[in-house]
Amino acid sequence: MIRVIDYKAGNAPSVMHAINRLGFKAQFACNASELEDASHIILPGVGSARATMDSLKEMDLMETLEAMVLHKKVFFLGICVGMQILFEYSEEENATCLGWLKGSVVKFDSSDIRVPQMGWNKVELTQSPINTPCSDYFYFVNSYYAVPLDNADIWGTANYGGTFTASVHRENIYATQFHIEKSGEAGLALLGGFLQC
Repeated sequence: MIRVIDYKAGNAPSVMHAINRLGFKAQFACNASELEDASHIILPGVGSARATMDSLKEMDLMETLEAMVLHKKVFFLGICVGMQILFEYSEEENATCLGWLKGSVVKFDSSDIRVPQMGWNKVELTQSPINTPCSDYFYFVNSYYAVPLDNADIWGTANYGGTFTASVHRENIYATQFHIEKSGEAGLALLGGFLQC
């Protein structure tokens, strides 16, 4: 079963709509027991890293989420803030995050560019088990970006005042800073590739 975590800082309905457009069936997960049958878990994100972490804790999802993703190796996709909280720390409100990936999340330097970044940007994707194009345009809304400690975790990059990490991948964990569900055919293709893992 594909499960989309539905929490107050998320964008779950839009992600569910994209999944349905691809012809897949999914259900929302609002508590820990609803994650236990998951083959794929998707964590959408809108808002801040701290609000997302607080929501996951309030829903008592932390222990089960870690067990499913890190130990049972269920496929996981984080979107936008759902990617940022994979790292150890975010400068946004000094948030301590999941720490599944080594590194931190920092703010764009607004002295040269408009912050937040809003709109379409070209992403260069490296090889991964997902069958995706080498590059395409995806939709971003972000003021912060991840800086992985291990470059092997970088799945895709984009340029906004310099090169930054646009997506990450390690084993069963995938995440994108851009909004897959708002990125047209390119986003649907990437989402479909993940759901077929």
